[in-house]
Amino acid sequence: MQNNAALITNDAVVLGILAVILGLVFYTSQSQHRYCKAFYRYVPALLLCYFIPSLFNSTGIIDGESSVLYKMASRYLLPASLVLLTLSVDFKAILGLGPKALIMFFTGTLGIVIGGPLALLMLGTLYPEALGGDIWRGMTTIAGSWIGGGANQAAMKEVFEVDGSIFSVMITVFMAHKGRQYLGWPCCR
Repeated sequence: MQNNAALITNDAVVLGILAVILGLVFYTSQSQHRYCKAFYRYVPALLLCYFIPSLFNSTGIIDGESSVLYKMASRYLLPASLVLLTLSVDFKAILGLGPKALIMFFTGTLGIVIGGPLALLMLGTLYPEALGGDIWRGMTTIAGSWIGGGANQAAMKEVFEVDGSIFSVMITVFMAHKGRQYLGWPCCR
């Protein structure tokens, strides 16, 4: 396979394009226009936030491999956004949910933290060839996304140095779950 240069190689321009794409997606997802409302009834905005930039990467408009944007974003923007997200947490409102909601939250978190390694252990004993490579690293990103969303998934990718091919599969799993949840399927509420 030939290694062609991307159409846009300047990281500042790529960052601007990505910001405009995200802005348009979020703007149109909140629009009251009937076509926008009909479109976003079936297509989650979050899916487009992942899909459109990946399309640009796949078609050679931008090149994620040679760009330093991801490294900059994961080292500076992600930690800052996690701190800002944590600062905006309303602990009084969380405590106001009552003990049942808190017990349910911590039980779900514990289930994810224990259930993922347990599932890998069981699968590894039954089908060891299925766990070739670093699947466990990819599962850490899924656990992070289930506990705290896409920002935690990206943080787990950086912490456990997940390979890009495994990470793309795990994003697909995350987005498939979010899509079912968005559509209101009973299994995902």
